[in-house]
Amino acid sequence: MTNMIQGEHLKKPVMLFATGFGAGCAPVAPGTAGTMVAIPLVYLMQMLSLEVFIALTLLLSAAGVWICGQAAQQLGVHDHPGIVFDEIAGYMVTMIAAPAGWVWIALGFVLFRLFDIVKPWPISMLDRKVSGGFGIMLDDIIAGLFALVVMQLIVHYSAL
Repeated sequence: MTNMIQGEHLKKPVMLFATGFGAGCAPVAPGTAGTMVAIPLVYLMQMLSLEVFIALTLLLSAAGVWICGQAAQQLGVHDHPGIVFDEIAGYMVTMIAAPAGWVWIALGFVLFRLFDIVKPWPISMLDRKVSGGFGIMLDDIIAGLFALVVMQLIVHYSAL
């Protein structure tokens, strides 16, 4: 199997989820495209209680370990750029307890992408050293936690 994601890959449910319904096939910035898939999901989830939001985020993150691991195995590449389920979960982590509204959705998006792209320590170390589906998910979950902390500081110390 080639390490390029092609149309026949997207016929497999695991690959469809792993690529964010094909967003990971974007020729430029597939991680950003994948994160964008999470925006409508987060928008709808903001209507839920905090406990349900967290439970769904944990459930999708746990499922992501298996989904990303299976996709990497099928592609023969550890963390293929087209695998973006990890970005979806990481953005959901960022948005835990965020106020409802488009300003917060956009701010969370920017913060998550910043931490996911820059990968400050320990994210960069985890990205290099932890493999498999867990490794694919872990760096994005940690980036989401970093962005969550910054988001909550902004929520509590700003007039937005």
